[in-house]
Amino acid sequence: MDTVRNEATRVRVLIVDDSALVRQLLTEILQAYPGIEVVGTAQDAYMAREKIKRLDPDVLTLDVEMPRMDGISFLRNLMRLRPMPVVMCSSLTEHGADVTLDALALGAVDFVTKPKVDVACRLEEYAQEIAAKVRAAAHARVVPLQETAAPPPPIRVVEKLSADAVLPKGGAPRHFRTTEQVIAIGASTGGTEAIKEVLVRMPPDAPGIVITQHIPKAFSGPFAARMNAACGLVVAEARDGQQILPGHVYIAPGDRHLLVVRDGALYRCRLNDGPPVQRHKPSVDVLFRSVAQNVGRNAVGIMLTGMGRDGAEGMKEMREAGAPCLAQDEATSVVWGMPGAAWAIGAAEVLLPLPAIAGRAMQIVAERGVGARAAS
Repeated sequence: MDTVRNEATRVRVLIVDDSALVRQLLTEILQAYPGIEVVGTAQDAYMAREKIKRLDPDVLTLDVEMPRMDGISFLRNLMRLRPMPVVMCSSLTEHGADVTLDALALGAVDFVTKPKVDVACRLEEYAQEIAAKVRAAAHARVVPLQETAAPPPPIRVVEKLSADAVLPKGGAPRHFRTTEQVIAIGASTGGTEAIKEVLVRMPPDAPGIVITQHIPKAFSGPFAARMNAACGLVVAEARDGQQILPGHVYIAPGDRHLLVVRDGALYRCRLNDGPPVQRHKPSVDVLFRSVAQNVGRNAVGIMLTGMGRDGAEGMKEMREAGAPCLAQDEATSVVWGMPGAAWAIGAAEVLLPLPAIAGRAMQIVAERGVGARAAS
């Protein structure tokens, strides 16, 4: 059964971590935010199991690596027997990335990096991030593990910049005489699994696909490798200057904005080291604006599950440039923030359940009469 929490209620959190220092730090951070109450802490999975029964928390923060039973094993049991919103705490390492992506595949709502207690100047930003993710998790759609286990068939507030900080809006979009198409996808919370759902349903000769998923630098490479292994497309982390080809997928690196630029008759990836936009780097707004300006009506925009509203304005620009734009519906979104924002401002022209999105995108491609072609 789906778990959706009433907005008016207080979010009750149980912190599970083997480090006493981390438990104390997370408790102090979350207790400082209105509407969040830390109801308890646990140092391992067995203690957590008992406290979940006794305290009935709304959200769990869960350490990836713990003694006696690791976080993944505990999460697997939890999502099978007592599904609830979980935010993983992970280290920014290759191993941490792999384990965290495993956790998201098992049903964890989101993740945060381990707090760096030795970097006080970043602590306020970290506090803002984890509080926002815990609040979002409390309202997230959570499904039991058996519904998601089988893969589908083939408080200092950081300045909130707009896409103008990276790519000026400029004049009217440029329309080019070309048969090549580009599919642009944006996602955040819940997006790693939603993107997989879309990609495995795409044919091998689909148009070139560019993706911005909010993800740290250490995670984007492993995430691209997982997607490459899961679907019939060639999936990789985007490189600057790389030509966008049919049957290929280009995922924004976790520390760079991804743009699509025009190079004669070709489209290419352009990586940009500009400031965060909508507090994100990479930003969906930046990707979508570049697609609106350089691909125009030859693009298809897709907004998947995610917290916040990054990408809504960029998708509106895509639609104004003539690109059909689709958004994931609320019922199938883990968090209906980004697609909901796109729908609210008229950027998305249709809402679809996640399993229907790839098929509708390819229908649009076919209806144009200029379907994807293999690179010649």
